[in-house]
Amino acid sequence: MTDDIVDRIVEVTPELDALRRRRPVTREQLQASFDALFRPVTVEHVSQAERELVAAFATGLAGAEDSTAVFYAARAQDADPQRTRVVLAEAADAAVRGPFGAYTELGLQEENTEGERYVPSDAVIAVIGERLAAALAHTHLLVFRPREASGADLGRLLDAGWSTDGIVTLSQLVSFLAFQQRVVTGLRVLAAAGRTSASETEISEGEEAA
Repeated sequence: MTDDIVDRIVEVTPELDALRRRRPVTREQLQASFDALFRPVTVEHVSQAERELVAAFATGLAGAEDSTAVFYAARAQDADPQRTRVVLAEAADAAVRGPFGAYTELGLQEENTEGERYVPSDAVIAVIGERLAAALAHTHLLVFRPREASGADLGRLLDAGWSTDGIVTLSQLVSFLAFQQRVVTGLRVLAAAGRTSASETEISEGEEAA
């Protein structure tokens, strides 16, 4: 089995493989990002279980049937079965169609949109802990309300026990997962449409994620 994570999630075919090989740098960098975040040199600031649980939540916001969500749900289950059950249930309940948020820049207020704000309940916090609960709330913010992310939100992470380095890693993780998920979705759409030959499409992985 290939060690390329996108290949594994998308169940790569020879045709998709040929398409991906047309963008070798993008392919290599995507895998390198996964390795850096999920096979890190150190887990001092973000534990392996926290990485897996946040990934399961972030990707699960697209729906439990999403292939990327299925992949990370299985990894989280292996890492921390008890908290995974709660995290996946929270992702299912908090899944909405976004993005939302309010612009702070002048002249853009007409484009403000309101939507769900995810706040873990006391019962959830009691099971998964304040630190992970804060990470999930921040993940939901970055996925659905990125324009509202502020210093106050970072302060809530710090108050919950996250270090500055940990917050950076958390943000990188969420950003990477969004990109990876869109690449996988794009490849699966192309495969379903039968548009995987070089003569039929010029779409790069970067464009799939745009």
